[in-house]
Amino acid sequence: MTRLKIRKVGIILKQGSPAARAIGEELAAWFAAKAIQTGFDAITPDLDMLLILGGDGTLLHVADQASLLRIPVVGINLGDLGFLTEVAVSERYADLETIITSPVTIEERMMLKGRRRCGGDTTAWHHALNDVVITKGSSDQVVSLSAWADDELITTYKADGLIFSTPTGSTAYNLSAGGPIVHPGLRSILVTPICPFMLESRALLLPAAFRLRAMVAGLAGPVRVMVDGRLVWDMGEKDILEVEAMDTPLRLVSAPRKGYFNILRSKLNWGGGRIAPP
Repeated sequence: MTRLKIRKVGIILKQGSPAARAIGEELAAWFAAKAIQTGFDAITPDLDMLLILGGDGTLLHVADQASLLRIPVVGINLGDLGFLTEVAVSERYADLETIITSPVTIEERMMLKGRRRCGGDTTAWHHALNDVVITKGSSDQVVSLSAWADDELITTYKADGLIFSTPTGSTAYNLSAGGPIVHPGLRSILVTPICPFMLESRALLLPAAFRLRAMVAGLAGPVRVMVDGRLVWDMGEKDILEVEAMDTPLRLVSAPRKGYFNILRSKLNWGGGRIAPP
């Protein structure tokens, strides 16, 4: 447990959301009454906490900056699902009061970095909290993707694409593609084919120390790379995507009174309620 000393809070608003703006202004006044400074939609090194007003997508857009500056992040869910934005909007004041006055749990969520090699050119790294995804375009044909862990060939996938996911991202696209749920406390990388041609192709859970590479071995149409849902690159035949774990994790403040499995039960409709341990 960590006791946060909060003097300045950055408030990130969901773009184009009047509700987020209204709640943000209310919270700024609430913080001001406690002698805590606030600022909107700017991430600077002097922030003691970053408050996200939106859904998981809003948090994903700022995760790279927050992780590099090691600023603790609290997410207030204004969206529909909210695996990352754990604080319910109806509980915002009670939970924030706890966060600024009591010790809290800060989870270190592993992040990925990816870059493309095309001929002799190499792009800058792009960072992902959830996943780096190679996906085909509108072609009906599958794409061939050869993948390596360090210098050892894993296999050549024939599929609609390939997902490199963090444990945090295991409940995102990876889950939709049939991959497993991985506890975010594990430092690992998931490699999950999308709709593989060979049903024997299964998701792999690998140590985060591996340097992963995927090469476009054959394609019948455009192939794209998405980083946390954002289109970053197009890839051609023999182009290579490199994926590695980042050294700096995202510091995510856990919502008071909500454990990881409580969130899974709620978001995935597992049921079961609260049952005392034996």
